[in-house]
Amino acid sequence: MSRTFTPKVITANALLEGDAIWFTEDDTWTRNIAEAELITDEAHGDLRLLEAKADQGIVVGVYLAEAKPTDKGPAPTHFREAFRTRGPSNYAHGKQEV
Repeated sequence: MSRTFTPKVITANALLEGDAIWFTEDDTWTRNIAEAELITDEAHGDLRLLEAKADQGIVVGVYLAEAKPTDKGPAPTHFREAFRTRGPSNYAHGKQEV
């Protein structure tokens, strides 16, 4: 039995800065998940994923991430994606200080 498609957004990391970014309806990338395109159809999601992956000079690690609609736009449903919305954790700590 196939699983029901749940709403998703396309996400990746900016190639140069490493920031988490999301694909918008107008084929641009944003650092704000609320501005991302919320995809509710699996076939449309597959097509948009191919289009997003074509930006190889801008992004790395493109994938679909589960999201939910809110009054302010898409929001993450999984801890990992919620963590990514807070920005990179690139401060010095632990053995990274050396």
